[in-house]
Amino acid sequence: MTAFAGLPMAASSLRPRQRLGKYRIVRRIGRGGYADVFEAMDTIEGVKVALKVPFADVQDAATLDEVRREIRLAAGLDHPNVLPVKNADLIDGRLVIAYPLGVESLERRLSRRMSIERALDIGEQILDGLSCAHEHGIVHCDVKPDNVLLFEDGTARITDFGIAKIGYQTLQASGTGTVGYMAPEQAMGRPSRRSDVFAAGMVLYRMLTGRLPSWPLAWPLPGHEKLRRAGPDVTDVVRKALAVDPRKRYRDAAAMLRALRAARRRMAKRRRTVGPAKRTTRDTAGRDWRKVRAQQYRRVVAGALRHDDDCPACGEPFDERMTHCPFCGIHRPYYDGPTSFPARCDRCGRGVKLDWKFCAHCYGGSIGPASTRTYTDRRYVGRCASPTCTRRVLVPFSRYCPWCRTKVRRAWRLPRCHARCPKCGWGVAAGFWSHCGFCGTPLPTPRRRT
Repeated sequence: MTAFAGLPMAASSLRPRQRLGKYRIVRRIGRGGYADVFEAMDTIEGVKVALKVPFADVQDAATLDEVRREIRLAAGLDHPNVLPVKNADLIDGRLVIAYPLGVESLERRLSRRMSIERALDIGEQILDGLSCAHEHGIVHCDVKPDNVLLFEDGTARITDFGIAKIGYQTLQASGTGTVGYMAPEQAMGRPSRRSDVFAAGMVLYRMLTGRLPSWPLAWPLPGHEKLRRAGPDVTDVVRKALAVDPRKRYRDAAAMLRALRAARRRMAKRRRTVGPAKRTTRDTAGRDWRKVRAQQYRRVVAGALRHDDDCPACGEPFDERMTHCPFCGIHRPYYDGPTSFPARCDRCGRGVKLDWKFCAHCYGGSIGPASTRTYTDRRYVGRCASPTCTRRVLVPFSRYCPWCRTKVRRAWRLPRCHARCPKCGWGVAAGFWSHCGFCGTPLPTPRRRT
């Protein structure tokens, strides 16, 4: 008996190992209101994908129009936290939509314990993706854990824009959405960007507390004592997002994202000032082996990495040009620690120079220049490969040229460290790092040093 036994014929007509154009079905992994979602193998590219296939008995003109609308909405949002459409085509009379295949949904991830830092990290990514949608005048209308997919590199991506509404003002629409995450005004047919803020606040509250509050939303909500562990600043952000009166919420996801990032910066600063009370492990000579390892590590990478900050999760040294902690692997897409640059990128928080046109660390929009002067810098050691670039100089560990935004293909190395990441090819400090600090790939477990 297969996993499809007992389903209606329209839903069970695709079976494991069945071919659908260039795709070979592996298994069914989900079902929505009008479509099944399958894990499949792209036999040409050799990668696994997620296929959304509308039910055969609902592929009428109205349903197909809704599906096409969802495809065009997602295709118009080029953002790392919005699930892109790889391909959409009619195959054997079926509309088939291919998406990148994630590891699991946020709903499934919530069945296991989650740290505060990981919850806030996912919350920031959800808000970042919603900010892109809101900038394009799109209100998602169904933000919930089932519609957030998690990937191996720690990225969270929003999916399912099937009931999204387009408009820059408050919209008149039917009360579609998911009970439990739906804002009160959306249930009455008046969704807006503030409705997505409410739903994102509900998702964040559930990640931090493990509880989903129900109506009426009178504070303190169930699980409030767990929310307090995230600190008063984060609590204030969540409470404002869940205000019953939409006028008292953040006006859009971008405003809530800025508030959440500011709250995390204050939380990290307070943690560095007070310092966690940790029980240290000492070797037989009475020395703290972690401090000895940190000293050895800093000597090895001196001159290549600055490590002006510490990882908020494990407390180990962290360089602002990294995206993952090389010791614990936590994903840190937004950097809120000290920087050696005169300004910061609004999108990733990493340092930028005043005469740069683009951030050298993320593929964000234009950031300047903020000055008409052209500054020299001893850190410029690389060259942009684009022949049309105006300056063609790069600081170490740049991902993009700050003058023309061309992707840097160079695999940066760490002096005195000969090991390279097996995935991205960048230099890694073998014997110290357990993950690549630049892409998050796990590395061979380092030996304990004393």
